[in-house]
Amino acid sequence: MSPTPSPSSSAARAPAAPALQAGSVDGAALASAQNALRFGNFTIGCGVMVVGGSLNDLVRSLQVSVAVGGQLISAGAVFMCIGAPLLAALLSGRDRRRLLQWTLAWYAAGHLLCALAPDYATLLPLRALTMLGAAVFTPQAAAAIGWMARPERRGRAITSIFLGWSLASVLGMPLHSYIGEAFGWRWAFGLVALLAALGAVWVGRALPDGVKPPALSLARWAEALTHPVLMAIVLVTAVAGAGQFTLFSYIAPYYRQVIGAGALETSVLFMVFGAWGLAGNLLLSRRVDRLGPARAVRLFLCGIALGQLVWPLGTSVPLLLLVMAPWAFGTFAINSAQQARLGAAAPALAPALLALNTSAIYLGQAIGAASGGAIVGTLGFDPLHQVSVGWTLLALALSVWAERRLRRDPDHV
Repeated sequence: MSPTPSPSSSAARAPAAPALQAGSVDGAALASAQNALRFGNFTIGCGVMVVGGSLNDLVRSLQVSVAVGGQLISAGAVFMCIGAPLLAALLSGRDRRRLLQWTLAWYAAGHLLCALAPDYATLLPLRALTMLGAAVFTPQAAAAIGWMARPERRGRAITSIFLGWSLASVLGMPLHSYIGEAFGWRWAFGLVALLAALGAVWVGRALPDGVKPPALSLARWAEALTHPVLMAIVLVTAVAGAGQFTLFSYIAPYYRQVIGAGALETSVLFMVFGAWGLAGNLLLSRRVDRLGPARAVRLFLCGIALGQLVWPLGTSVPLLLLVMAPWAFGTFAINSAQQARLGAAAPALAPALLALNTSAIYLGQAIGAASGGAIVGTLGFDPLHQVSVGWTLLALALSVWAERRLRRDPDHV
C-alpha cells in the first residue's frame, strides 16, 4: 500500500488554485494570515534597520567613516525605491502566498551573504540587491491582506500588519545595536537571515492559495502616476521619510559621540523609541477607520515635527527619553496611515498606489540618509534636526493640500 501523500506534496502536483474573491477569507484564516504577514514585516523592518543599529561596529570593522557607512542605507533604499513599482508591475499576476514566501527566502539568503562579506566594496552591492526583497514584500503584503479583508475592515487589516515594523523598532533596532557592540555587526545581519527564513516558512503555511488581486493594466498605472492628488499623497510619504532619516540614519553615532551613551544605554534608547512607535501604531490600528487616515497623518506629522524641533534639548539619556516621545509616537504610524489613506482614496488603484507608496518610503530613506551623511561629513551632527524639521513641515503642507482637494472633490479620484 502506497503511503498517503502529504498535503505539501499533493499541493505541489495540484493545479493552481482559483483566485479568491475579494473579502472572501473567513475571520480565522484572515487572523492567521495577518500574524504571518506581521512577522514578515517585522523581519523586513529588522533588515532595513540593521545597518543603522550596528553602524558603530560596522564602520570600525570595515574601516570606513560614519558618512560612508551610512551610504549602505542610501544604496539599499534606492534599490527598494526603484524596485517596488517595477517589481509590482512585473509580478502582479503571481499568487501572493508563493510570491511573499520566496521574497523572504531571498531576504534570508541576501543577509547571510552580507554577513559573510569580506569588505565594504563587496557589502555595498550585496546590501542593495538584498533589499529588493523589502521592495516586494511590504506593498504586496498590504495588497494581499487588503484583498482578503472585507471592505469595512480593510483599513484596520492593512495597518495591523504594519505593527511588525513598530515591533522591529522596539526589539530589532536595540537588539542590532547590542549585538553589534557585543559580538559584531555580522551577527546582527545573521539574525535577520534567520528571521527571514522562519518568516518564509510561516507565510507559506498561513496564507491561502489563490490570493491574486487583479493585475493593473498600463493604462491604470498611468492613471495612478498622473493623478496630481494621489501623487501628492505619495510624495508626502517620501518627504516625511527624508525628514526622519536625515537624523535617524545617524542616531547610533549621535548617541555615542554627542550624548556619550554606552552600548546598553544606546540599546535602551532605541527600545524606548520603538516602544513609543509601537504605541502610536497600536492606537492608529484601532482608530484609523473612525478617525480617518488623512487626519491621522496630519496629527502624526505635527508630533514628528515637534519632536525633531526640540531634539537638541535631549542633552542626556534621561532627557532624550522624554524629548524623543512626540517624534517616535508617529514614526511608523504615519506610514501605516498613508497606506490606509491611499487604499481608501482609490481602491481600484490600490496595488499600484501601495507599491508607489512603498517606493516613496525608501526614496525618503535614501534622500534622508544621503543628505544626513553630507551634513555629518562637513558640519557635524548639530544641523541634522533643523533639516529634519524642514522636510517634515513640507510634508505637512503637502498633506493638508491633498486633504483639502479630496474633500472638495471626492468623486474625482
